[in-house]
Amino acid sequence: MHKIAIYPGTFDPITNGHLDIIKRCVGIFDKVIVAVAKNQTKHPMFSLTQRLEMIRLALDSMPNVEVEGFDCLLAEFAKSKKSNVLIRGLRAVSDFEYELQLGYANTSLNPDLDTMYFMPSLQNAFISSSVVRSIIIHKGQISHMVPQAVCEYIQTHTK
Repeated sequence: MHKIAIYPGTFDPITNGHLDIIKRCVGIFDKVIVAVAKNQTKHPMFSLTQRLEMIRLALDSMPNVEVEGFDCLLAEFAKSKKSNVLIRGLRAVSDFEYELQLGYANTSLNPDLDTMYFMPSLQNAFISSSVVRSIIIHKGQISHMVPQAVCEYIQTHTK
């Protein structure tokens, strides 16, 4: 049986915490799809095209990982990819309530869908895309929070 997991998010930008979770998922699933939400309601700092580019740079041909943008219900996207597993990250207890609600909502739309929660490793537990964006806006150092290729991309594309 071919197990496909979907790791959805805005990834604005992808962080070392995201990458940590993706690397662990690759060891568990036959294929991992990093599904990048267009999600204009969050007013992302980077365009969908830029976020896809950064993720592809960060993954650097990681085996069994695909990167795709989507602009539909996640439950429908999962059906279209023949996946019944969603991956979500939990950094702190404060993430849990929101993620639990999302998991239930997705399962109500697609009863075959299960959500698995991963915690980033301790050194990445404090990192979030919103923290990285705030540091970028204030011209601070992000090299310890994002993959090197992403840091270089951001330095070249935000001046």
